[in-house]
Amino acid sequence: MKTLWQYNENNNIDEVINIQNKYNISKLLASILVNRGIKENVETFLSPTRYDFYNPFQMPDMEKAANRIIKAIENKEKVIIYGDYDVDGVTSLAVLISFLKDRGLLVDYYIPNRLNEGYGLNNQAIEKIASQNYTLMVTVDCGITSVQEIELAKSLGIETIVTDHHEPGEKIPEAIAVVDCKRKDNKYEFRELAGVGVTFKLIQAISIKLNLEEKEYLKYLDIVSIGTVADIVPLIYENRTITSLGLKLIKCTKNIGLKELLKTTNFNLIDSNTIAFGLAPRINACGRMGVAHLALELFLTKDVNRAREIAEQMNVLNSKRQLEEKNIFNEAEVQIRQNNMENDDAIILKGKNWHNRCYWNCIF
Repeated sequence: MKTLWQYNENNNIDEVINIQNKYNISKLLASILVNRGIKENVETFLSPTRYDFYNPFQMPDMEKAANRIIKAIENKEKVIIYGDYDVDGVTSLAVLISFLKDRGLLVDYYIPNRLNEGYGLNNQAIEKIASQNYTLMVTVDCGITSVQEIELAKSLGIETIVTDHHEPGEKIPEAIAVVDCKRKDNKYEFRELAGVGVTFKLIQAISIKLNLEEKEYLKYLDIVSIGTVADIVPLIYENRTITSLGLKLIKCTKNIGLKELLKTTNFNLIDSNTIAFGLAPRINACGRMGVAHLALELFLTKDVNRAREIAEQMNVLNSKRQLEEKNIFNEAEVQIRQNNMENDDAIILKGKNWHNRCYWNCIF
């Protein structure tokens, strides 16, 4: 198949020439940058470094969140991390759990079952967590709209830190800290981080507070980049820095589980396609099949044999998920043809055995 490349001729020829000469790049690349509105910080866009991360304490409540977690570390509190079941949630959990364990804090986690509980916090989960005497709950990739659930947690003696990247509702949860760049009072200079990106900024903030070496949070960029690419956030500014540095780290990753999962994908080149079409579907398949904890265990295990076993299981789950989606899609096509709906503006279909863990049971 032949590929035909098309690009817009740029009318701002002076800007194009200026960027071309200033950064010693081709006219085509300079034109693309101008067309995308990238006229400043071009070096950061083309070759981001670890010095290009923004100050995490510009985020709402970041100081409060970091201080409260440090207090939990010092007092050896019983802490639970509550996260989502998709790639962004699982990688957020893996990063925060690993970082806190390295600080000597034994943390547990809770992932709601996609099939039975759905997304986000729920009362039943909160009550279960309270019954196990946790004093602090940190949410990752969720929580910004869980006003009632966090109020319940508070009434049951649990303090909550929310870290999220979704749009807030009219009311912010009454947690001890709510870290979200999409808050109306946000002053952070970039608001398009994935959930795992916000988690990364949290461990960066804690590291600064504890005077840790940069490597103590930078070493997780391989996992952070996976969640960032998989969540389809714009790969600009800080997301681009995360992804660029993370992809380099994936090539030499020390994460045993990630190494084994990479082997199952059969991708020779490590780039964003490897994440989007190789790693992410296998991680997501666990959540869709109701076993998201498997993907998390993969990133946390130190046992290479267990990592290999889980990676193989994830590969099988992904194949099963692909087959189910294919069957649903084929049945949907038959329904469309039988009911002469090919030219309808919108088509809503249903099937007896169509499972909500697949995407095709929605709108065509």
